[in-house]
Amino acid sequence: MIEALKTIIFGIVEGITEWLPISSTGHLILLDSIMPLQQGNDFFKMFEVVIQLGAILAVVVIYFHKLNPFSPRKTKKQKLFTIQIWIKVLIGSIPAGIVGVLFNDFIEAKLGSELVIAATLIIYGVLFIVVENYQKGRKPRVTEMSQLTVPMILFIGVFQMLALIPGTSRSGATIVGALMLGISRGLAAEYTFFLAIPAMFGASALRLFKFGLNFTGMQVFLLLLGTAVSFIVSVLAIKFLLKYIQNHDFKVFGYYRIVLGVIVLLYFGLPMVL
Repeated sequence: MIEALKTIIFGIVEGITEWLPISSTGHLILLDSIMPLQQGNDFFKMFEVVIQLGAILAVVVIYFHKLNPFSPRKTKKQKLFTIQIWIKVLIGSIPAGIVGVLFNDFIEAKLGSELVIAATLIIYGVLFIVVENYQKGRKPRVTEMSQLTVPMILFIGVFQMLALIPGTSRSGATIVGALMLGISRGLAAEYTFFLAIPAMFGASALRLFKFGLNFTGMQVFLLLLGTAVSFIVSVLAIKFLLKYIQNHDFKVFGYYRIVLGVIVLLYFGLPMVL
């Protein structure tokens, strides 16, 4: 029962922090230090990635019509445009896909420390504030998916690649990259949601492959529960973010990241010093 309650909390945190640009990893590592699942460290590493599937399903459900090239309600032109969206998503996924496959083990072993997470939280928090201040009063140059060029897509893809470093926030990094190009907040968020589909499916598949399928009955239950909760909360988080950015910028998330980064630094760094 206690494990189930913990899993629900993890699912809620994942659902919120996966889409708000504040780093799901930073929050989950803090949560794990406070109330760890009693299923072993290897299971938790796999668990925190797999419950992202719930978050991805939320994107698929919300944008199902827009992302479905076979919808009978679409004209031939609309179907071709949908295929173009998927091509742009796949191109943008190339940098992170290559680096993730080749260097995943190195990143986990060398860059997964709490101090690295604290640093990336703070660095990208500052970037959000700097970029938003620079763009203040400037009219976005790109507001439609059709205006995204291959160089733009690859530039954003590089930022998603940088998000492989724990604490960066995949959504946060890609949104920062998009804003730097003069892309509107709404399009930046939407393209970030779409980029997450192959990235997070791939990460979950890779982690399941490494962990294997040797789950206990309790572990299967926890995975399904965490995924379901993450899905429900993700739907709410995505809708909140889309509504929020209609009248607000991303600076509040930058300040939040800096505060969280300092908390992580103090929480994990002070004991090492003392």
